[in-house]
Formats: sequence, C-alpha cells, structure tokens
Amino acid sequence: MDRRSFIKKAGLVGAGAAASTTLAAPAIAQGNRTLTMVTSVPDGFAIFDDAAQLAIDYITAMTDGQLSFNKMSAGSLVGAFEVFDAVSSGQADVYHSAEYYFLNQHPGFAFFTSVPFGMTAQEMANWYYRRGGQELHDNLSGLFGLKPLLCGMTAMQPGGWFNKEINSADDLQGLRFRMPGQGGQVLGRLGASVQNIPGGEIYQALASGQIDGAEWIGPYADERMGFQEVTNTYYAAGFHEPGSALSMVFNQEVWESLTATQQQVCKVATEAAHAQNTALSLAENGAALARLQAGGVQVRQFPEDVWDEYGRGAAEVREENMSDPMYAEIAESYFASLQESADWYEIADGEYMRQRNRVNAAM
Repeated sequence: MDRRSFIKKAGLVGAGAAASTTLAAPAIAQGNRTLTMVTSVPDGFAIFDDAAQLAIDYITAMTDGQLSFNKMSAGSLVGAFEVFDAVSSGQADVYHSAEYYFLNQHPGFAFFTSVPFGMTAQEMANWYYRRGGQELHDNLSGLFGLKPLLCGMTAMQPGGWFNKEINSADDLQGLRFRMPGQGGQVLGRLGASVQNIPGGEIYQALASGQIDGAEWIGPYADERMGFQEVTNTYYAAGFHEPGSALSMVFNQEVWESLTATQQQVCKVATEAAHAQNTALSLAENGAALARLQAGGVQVRQFPEDVWDEYGRGAAEVREENMSDPMYAEIAESYFASLQESADWYEIADGEYMRQRNRVNAAM
C-alpha cells in the first residue's frame, strides 16, 4: 500500500462516479445554498449527533442562512458506514462521522478519531490544531476528493458493557464484542469475535444476545442508549479510545465552490462545535455515571494483566501498517506530539492533580 496507489485509486473512483452519477447539486435560491449532509448515527444521538447539529446551526446562523444543511441521518440516504463513499463520489456534499470507520479506505484514518493508548481530548486538539494534524488529515482525505474538519469529541470512552466480568485475559476468548477501529483489531488479536455494528443497531444486538458486550461513547450517551436495561456490568476505563474525535468532511469540489468567507465560517464553526462537544461530554458523564450506579450498574476496572494484554496487542496493531509511507508519516507525527504533551502534563497537571487530591482529602 503506497501513496501513488491511493492516488490512482482515488482517480478511478472519481472516474467511475462521473460515469454513474453527477456531483450532488446543492439547492441555491436567492443566493442561499443548502448542502446535503449524511451522518453515521440516527438524529438525536447524544454527543455524536449533537456535534453535527451544533456545527450546522452555527454555520447557518453565522452566514445569515446563506449556507445551510439538509442533515440526513444514517439510513436516510446511505448507510452509517457508507457516508465516506457517498461524499467522495458526489452523491452527498458533506458527511459527519468518526474517521476510524473508514480504515478499509486507508488505515491512517484511525489517527483522526482515536487509537489504543493514544491521545486524550486535549492532546488531540494540541496535535490537530498546533502540530500538523490538520495538514496530515487534509493530505490523506485529499486522495479521495475530500476536505476534512475536526468536529466533535467524545473524550475518554469506557471499556464498555459486558454480560460477564473480565477477570483475566482468558475471559476475552470468543467474546462477541462490538468495537470499531484499531481497538477492535486489538481485541481480535486477543481472541474476541469483534463486531463493527453501527451505533443505531447496538442496543438491539446487545438485547437479543447477538453480542456479549459493546462499547459506545460514555455514561451520558450510554445511558441515553439504554444499555443499563440489558446488563449492569460496566467497565469504566477503556484502552481503545482515550479521546475520540469526530469529523465534518466536505466533498473537495463542493468545498472549493464555497466562498472564502464561507470556508472560514465552516472552520470557525466546527472548532467551536468541537470545543462545546468536548465540554458536553466531560460535564455530563459524572452525573450520568452516578445515576447508572444508583440504578444498580456495577462499575469495574480491568485487571492489570488485561491491560498488559491490551498493550501487547496495541503495539502489534500500531506497527502492522508502518510500511505504508503515509500511515508512517501520520503515526510519527501523532506520537511525537503525544509525547511532547505527555511530558509536560506529567510534571505539571499530573503533579498538581495528585497534590490537589491529597490536600482536599485532608480538609
């Protein structure tokens, strides 16, 4: 897998799309324009859809209605995992999704959502906005005729809901578990049967016994999904997504047809939505977790030997695509920025939080 092959592939996709369909024509009336947005979740899904709706509300307001969106939820125009191809081919104008759903297009997309033992929410923002992440995202997406913008953040995602306790790594053998991205690849290496099920279908799969467990977003969003109605075993800290970003991604031709002012509005709006969505995630999770516990949910943590196995699997998955030049470039930039941030946080924020907890406990 190399960059030239992906450029060639992207060219073929574009040629094929031109033969079968034309670029989605945005509605234009009296100078106003409406773009078709496809998303990977149903309308109203906490955190995930909140980010998409907030961004398009900001854009519509800041352009005084000159630029608006017809948001079509998963399954309305295309399926949850088909939004990438729909926008790349011109069937829709923009999508809102998690980029790690599209590892079959290129494994490098994992870094623009989250990878195991990777970045927290703030570390992701540091890399994306200040250490070259946006440019790398542009380069990768450009191979497919796309222009990406970060738009949403779930923050730390818990280990998930299980129909049994995980007391050792042996308990992962044969476990039918819903987890996308590189985290799912890690579980697969540890013997689990991994399912990549769209968000809108997780509850039914868990309730019917199709799967033994699932991870989603966090206590606030998970409570809204109703997983506590099916099982009461919830693992709080997850290895797989310490800070999961969402993205709003335009068809490149549509993006270039926007005015310079409209493009800048979209950039500012998605950054604002990203910040607000991060705050929503972090602000609501604590109260939601307390409600879940009051309702009988048992909150647990994985044993250290399980964490060790997660780490072993993550190292293997991390290295398996390093022969691809673009993947390697993204990975090297990502982990260099992570280390830079982590070094500072360890001696500053980390020490402060340890001392704060100690002092407050003594008061």
